Amino acid sequence: MDFKDKIVIVTGGAQGIGRCIAEEFQKAGTTVCVIDKQQGNHFVGDIADKRTLERFANEVIGQYSHVDYLINNALPLMKGIDECSYEEFQYALSVGVTAPFYLAKLFAPHFAEGAAIVNISSSRDRMSQPQTESYTAAKGGIAALTHALAVSLAGKVRVNSISPGWIDTNYKVYEGPDAIQQPAGRVGNPLDIANMVLYLCSDKAGFITGENICIDGGMTRQMIYHGDNGWTLEQ
Repeated sequence: MDFKDKIVIVTGGAQGIGRCIAEEFQKAGTTVCVIDKQQGNHFVGDIADKRTLERFANEVIGQYSHVDYLINNALPLMKGIDECSYEEFQYALSVGVTAPFYLAKLFAPHFAEGAAIVNISSSRDRMSQPQTESYTAAKGGIAALTHALAVSLAGKVRVNSISPGWIDTNYKVYEGPDAIQQPAGRVGNPLDIANMVLYLCSDKAGFITGENICIDGGMTRQMIYHGDNGWTLEQ
């Protein structure tokens, strides 16, 4: 996978999965443009703000004139129905759905030939824990946005999404039940996601668009019943 001289944007690229994605692209010879709220040697700003997105896009296009890959990774707020306010829910959607849409719109005239967008969703786009409504709604939204963009940008930009499961961003190696419960036998790490991002941006994935790929160690494929295969419901 040759990414030399390509331009990639990674939102939320200062830490966690986003940082790993940015680092893997850099290793492959790509110029990486990161936007993140966290202070650092990148564009610092809140992607929930329209003017921030416009300033960022203008800066990138002004410097490089085009974009090859857009990775929408920034993390939405996670709060549930008991505590999440109207404003907080709207903020989560702004970060998780509106910003990816608007960045795709801003960069649409500037995508190079062979361009790709990869949206980072979550396995929560299809399953939930209690009190996670803001995050889950945002992740479900970006998964649906993916196939809509893939159709609208057909022939110009391939658009796919990845739904990570349990990813430990500190690369902790788990043993016992935390690992054994996963059909893959372990908890994931950021490289599991970054490797797929780079693949989806490469020519090797040239016939893949509008797709969501769940990388969760098989957890969403595992049927769980009380008393079955060691699973016990504790009340």
